[in-house]
Amino acid sequence: MAANCSAGSATEPPGLETQWREIDNLNQQQLRAGDSWYLLDKRWYDQWKEYVDTGDQNSTSYPGKIDNTELYEDLDSYRLKERLTENDDFILVPAEAWRKLLSWYDMMDNQPPLERKVVDLPSTVKVEVYPVEIYLCLSSNLESTVTAQFSRADKIHAIHQKIRQHFDVSETAESRLWMRSVDTSSERLRNLNMTVLDSCLSSGMTVIMEIRNADGTWPTSRPQIMRNSADEDSYRGPPGVCGLTNLGNTCFMNSALQCLSNTPPLTEYFLKNLYLEELNFSNPLGMKGEIAEAYADVIKQMWSGRHYSVVPRVFKTKVGHFASQFLGYQQHDSQELLSFLLDGLHEDLNRVKKKEYIELRDADGRPDQEVAEEAWRNHLRRNDSVIVDTFHGLFKSTLVCPECNKVSVTFDPFCYLSVPLPVSKERVMEVFYVSLDPTAKPTQYRLIVPKAGRVLDLCTALSQATGVPPNQMTVTDVFNHRFYRIYQSDESLSCILDRDDIFVYQLSSGCVDEDSDEVVLSIYMRERSHYRDYGSGSNSYGTSLFGHPLRMSVPRAHCTPEHLYQLLLERLARYVRPLDPSEEVEEEEEDDEEELYKAQTNGVSDDEGEEDSEEAGSSKKEEEPRASNEVNEQNNGQSEASPSSEGEERAEEEESSSEQERGSSTEEGQSACGSTDTTDGDQSAGAEPSGKEEDEDEEEEDGEEAASCTPANKRHPGRRRYTERRKKALFTIQAVNSNGTTERGMAEAGGSISFSSQPYIAIDWDPDMKKKYYNENEAEKYIKHQSMDVPHQQTTVQLQECIELFTTVETLEEENPWYCPTCKRHQLATKKLDLWSLPEVLIIHLKRFSYTKYSREKLDTIVEFPLRDLDFSGFLLKKTVNSTEPPCPYDLISVSNHYGGLRDGHYTSYARNKDNGQWYYFDDSKVTYAREEQIVTSAAYLLFYQRQDKIRQPSVPPPVPCSTQPENHISSQTNDSADGASACVSMETD
Repeated sequence: MAANCSAGSATEPPGLETQWREIDNLNQQQLRAGDSWYLLDKRWYDQWKEYVDTGDQNSTSYPGKIDNTELYEDLDSYRLKERLTENDDFILVPAEAWRKLLSWYDMMDNQPPLERKVVDLPSTVKVEVYPVEIYLCLSSNLESTVTAQFSRADKIHAIHQKIRQHFDVSETAESRLWMRSVDTSSERLRNLNMTVLDSCLSSGMTVIMEIRNADGTWPTSRPQIMRNSADEDSYRGPPGVCGLTNLGNTCFMNSALQCLSNTPPLTEYFLKNLYLEELNFSNPLGMKGEIAEAYADVIKQMWSGRHYSVVPRVFKTKVGHFASQFLGYQQHDSQELLSFLLDGLHEDLNRVKKKEYIELRDADGRPDQEVAEEAWRNHLRRNDSVIVDTFHGLFKSTLVCPECNKVSVTFDPFCYLSVPLPVSKERVMEVFYVSLDPTAKPTQYRLIVPKAGRVLDLCTALSQATGVPPNQMTVTDVFNHRFYRIYQSDESLSCILDRDDIFVYQLSSGCVDEDSDEVVLSIYMRERSHYRDYGSGSNSYGTSLFGHPLRMSVPRAHCTPEHLYQLLLERLARYVRPLDPSEEVEEEEEDDEEELYKAQTNGVSDDEGEEDSEEAGSSKKEEEPRASNEVNEQNNGQSEASPSSEGEERAEEEESSSEQERGSSTEEGQSACGSTDTTDGDQSAGAEPSGKEEDEDEEEEDGEEAASCTPANKRHPGRRRYTERRKKALFTIQAVNSNGTTERGMAEAGGSISFSSQPYIAIDWDPDMKKKYYNENEAEKYIKHQSMDVPHQQTTVQLQECIELFTTVETLEEENPWYCPTCKRHQLATKKLDLWSLPEVLIIHLKRFSYTKYSREKLDTIVEFPLRDLDFSGFLLKKTVNSTEPPCPYDLISVSNHYGGLRDGHYTSYARNKDNGQWYYFDDSKVTYAREEQIVTSAAYLLFYQRQDKIRQPSVPPPVPCSTQPENHISSQTNDSADGASACVSMETD
């Protein structure tokens, strides 16, 4: 059985199947307000799942202690990192599941648990991973603040009490609260029973307490009342040319709002107050008109011409009310926000007060024109709003059963087109190659491999660059100083994400398997740190991983610890300084104190941990001291080997003199892992006493060894005092699990190490030795291959190609089959979409984000899209046979951009002002002039087109860019780079 994570607190876990069943059952429980759930690092949890799935408690996938290191911003404050996402970075488990896992595996380095509460919010019950973090202070000293976290379900009264307690304000003192946003505008918090969410409080804001003076006055004049905008009394600018303040990762929302704001028919509808007559307060699918009213408020301020920036806090709060996924201040997708907003506005403004049930009919051979008109009429009977008028179109869907050839034709409405991008059949991967030459630095390569290829294809591409045969390469994913995954050559490359740190190691020979003469070692670097275990009162040690792990081949048989030590020393030669001759031999005295030995065995002495061995050897009144090869035996029969000073070549010569001093004899060729001492000549060097046999049987039963070196005789060091000469070792070697945490036994067979099929070892450094002999700077150095300097060639496609892909015949996936009414079962039918009718404003969503079972990526393909005269005549089905009039072309009116990657992107937008025809670039609160040639970039994500016959000519002439305009308002872009605005506008990652 695998060793416990902590002898002090972890309890004996049940069987692996029981563990999985108990945790899986607990994870199924429903969320209840007030309950505690806990964050677990996703990688640790995946390792645990892999471990219990093996059914083998000796598996090298044993996860070790619970380790949430990667979830913390730092290990001092243990503050949770920003932008972590559930099921990617962490998983949530209920309190009982957490308690069980903690009792079975313990916690790494006394890390605090990441406990979060379940809160009951207006639209959902959810675990609040990121509470609201605000600053608290008194009006008398605004510089002295304290940071506090509150749930969105907390009442303002809780904040009031927190300020009183922290600043020692008397309960009898009359006070009032103000909230101040980042733009320093303030608003009174009047209702203490209102929730944090309803009060529009968000992270980064400050709550100020004022205390009434003794004369009944308040110490400050009435602060500026916070409205939805950052006003300047003297400011007058073009209507609609207005930024939106970033409230904290809300650039996705700002980008979508700017695109909608510059959609003329929708904006005029709100500016003319036409929405007031159509607010639908009774629609069960709507938001009681609240979303429409909040949106109208933002639009009116943006188009008043009196604000250079608007703070859309109330709108953001309303969105979070009705769509819990947008609660808090995590980064989101502008298309997802746009989809929710259009649907919400539609239902809030739906002219249909009572929706009737309509049974949908299949075409059944009827003419397309007839079926399409029927479908549109049915749609309007349930959905009739300004959103339908402006954004809804109709496409034809044709399904064909592969078995009976049944054809099903339906016409369905759409609000936007999500078009795929042509996907390259190749991908670029960056890897670090670690040569067999110990003096060579790792080299970073950029390789082109088949997108649907396998790991062998990656090795083949690297082989072409290095000249090393692919079968001499082993591919790994290195994470947090350990191997997160070791890939097999036939695994799919889709398992490897672009953000993974891939290291490829050269091996001395290829095709290493169980029948080979060599075994591949996975090697970790660890640093020991001694500490006092106050529970047991003894000294013990902990270890922490550092540096880059290694993989290397070693002989499967006849590999002694001395030999292994020498191989490792040679492998580390580039950044580990060898011992000088004067440093090699040291005098070491051992006495009868067991504290040192306890410190080396996790605080457990041989008296406590190896009673069987003691009983077996109790008849021996005197035992020979350990030979120069030192073994520190662990409390569970494990051992830790440090290479001996005496190699086999000179063991006989040097030991002959020491035998006389110690009154004993040893034989040439003794094990480097443990002494082969004899007693009174009645036991040979290779003999094993009954105590060892008992321990080995127990170890074999428990399955503890991964690779081992247990001494031939188990003795208690320190029973006698003696002095011996031995060579100093730079480090010790310990067999560990794949996580590098749980130490495992090392069994010796005739002086050689017996390796398991997938051995992991740790090179353990004493801090002083590491500081003196290990060159960390040199260890981190690497070389960039010239392939890294070759600029990545961006693929360019035409928008028409994307639309063609949208209308291409595809076969349904197994997860989404079609029920054939003729066959009476689900079929993987073929499906084809065709455009039938288009709306006044057409939104095209470029599907840049690709998600598969194993990978997620963003496509940076440049899509060439026209600013004018977008022609759909080749895609739009003719409504009648005699129809010869081509459809009206479209002009671009706005673009939502996404810069960056999947996890750390930033959204901006381009938009053409309806009044003056000028293009502007909106980057949160900053607005700049833009030129048409800057608009087409690889960042384009959402395209808004308006039909030409609906576009009105500008009512005012376009402004002339002028350097004398206010710096905080409009500035002209002068950079002609391909990225346009991104190159000349200060871009900040949310």
